[in-house]
Amino acid sequence: MRVESLQLKNYKSFRDAGIADIPGLCVMVGANGSGKSTLFGVFGFLKDCLLHNVRHALQQRGGFREVLSRNVDPDEGIQIEIKFRMEIAGVERLVTYALHLGEEKARPVVLHEVLRYKRGRYGSPYRFLDFRRGKGYAINNEADFNKPDEDLEREEQTVARDTLAISGLGQFDRFKAANAFRRLIENWHVSDFQLSAARGGKDAIGIYDHLSATGDNLQLVARNIHENHPKVFKRILERMRERVPGVSEVTPKLLEDGRLLLQFRDGAFADPFVDRYVSDGTIKMFAYLVLLYDPDPHPLLCVEEPENQLYPKLLCELVEEFRDYARRGASQVLVSTHSPDLLNALGLGEVFWLAKKNGYTRIHRARDDAQLAAYMREGDLMGNLWKQGFFPEADPQ
Repeated sequence: MRVESLQLKNYKSFRDAGIADIPGLCVMVGANGSGKSTLFGVFGFLKDCLLHNVRHALQQRGGFREVLSRNVDPDEGIQIEIKFRMEIAGVERLVTYALHLGEEKARPVVLHEVLRYKRGRYGSPYRFLDFRRGKGYAINNEADFNKPDEDLEREEQTVARDTLAISGLGQFDRFKAANAFRRLIENWHVSDFQLSAARGGKDAIGIYDHLSATGDNLQLVARNIHENHPKVFKRILERMRERVPGVSEVTPKLLEDGRLLLQFRDGAFADPFVDRYVSDGTIKMFAYLVLLYDPDPHPLLCVEEPENQLYPKLLCELVEEFRDYARRGASQVLVSTHSPDLLNALGLGEVFWLAKKNGYTRIHRARDDAQLAAYMREGDLMGNLWKQGFFPEADPQ
């Protein structure tokens, strides 16, 4: 399953903007405040709507009026549309999920929620889920493609007006597209690695199945992979040796007081040393490898400014790891960056830039710019072009 496109209307700085044909590795560049974090945050917003409700998700972001684009009539509401590809009944299909949020009597409400896709090769997309203001239906024999449209079974439902219908229906396998979309949003992950949170001893009890956003459970996750997925851990070490010369071994060490430490061994020394004496770049590269070789990979992974604390030469190798992650798990990696060195490792189709004009953000694709495409054909590198100001309205100077 892969996200194909994202369209936003009246969501913060995105008055009317979208991104289509999203690649496996998608890198966003732009000036501070251009909307990179906001764009990534759309998936987090949907996750909060899904796990809680729309009111909770909006309150976490300051309320409906704060999320609504500036100078927009509240009656227009907020619209989010995501298209993703998934296999249903042996055929890859393009599924559309559209959400329209509004406010009535100072309370948030789901004005309209639709999930649709084509049943056959021709014709219009069929609505398998359609709800307005808490009332609607879902098709419960969705995968029976031998039946004509009129024989599909509608299951009428009522939900709270500030609750997504997909939140409940997506828990059931018979609603295949809804179930797949729910899993995509539930397993979305953002990485904003913090060295101070990752270093030092940690309690041996805690969340260990996935690396947290800040990496504060790095020791726990590493120990889990070391003990329960030894082949994966061996692969991480192999990559670590390739990427960071001198590091020959990494071992999670359980101390007598119940804390966990990471021990690194340098091939030049007989004794290992704990993570607080290891360079920032070494810790961060190890954390990224733990994240990228997760035995149960995230279908959608967002990484904010991975260049921090990493030696420029490692950025090219990190880009290779991102691409490999996307290929290996049929996943997608979205990255935000300010680094010309990281951009220099990317192809024309992998780079997008955000530019804000009159308070609103637009999304541009590098491959759609004729000048950039021409320079790249002549052998120029993406990061050099960005640094020289060839991305309109996104000059890093």
